[in-house]
Amino acid sequence: MSKPTAADFLKNMTVAPAAVPKPVDPDQTPEKRVPAKPSKPVSTRVNLKHIGGYFDAEMVEKVAVLRARLKLDNSELIKLAIEDLYRKQGAKRAFGD
Repeated sequence: MSKPTAADFLKNMTVAPAAVPKPVDPDQTPEKRVPAKPSKPVSTRVNLKHIGGYFDAEMVEKVAVLRARLKLDNSELIKLAIEDLYRKQGAKRAFGD
């Protein structure tokens, strides 16, 4: 392969010609097009409450590692942690601790 030259560099720097626009289909003019129904995103947060917190870098790293290991998102990870803590607290109360 030959060594690139200044002419090659300049040739590669030129702008490629603009793509030729597609011809307009007369049956798809704006007057004849059926407007698409706007789709509302389905909210998965209906009837849910947001709980958040502010953590230092060490805690954020722990959360990231657990999310990766357990393949959970933040909400699932927090839910798992709270359920575990709640269960442990229930056991302590049952045994009088």
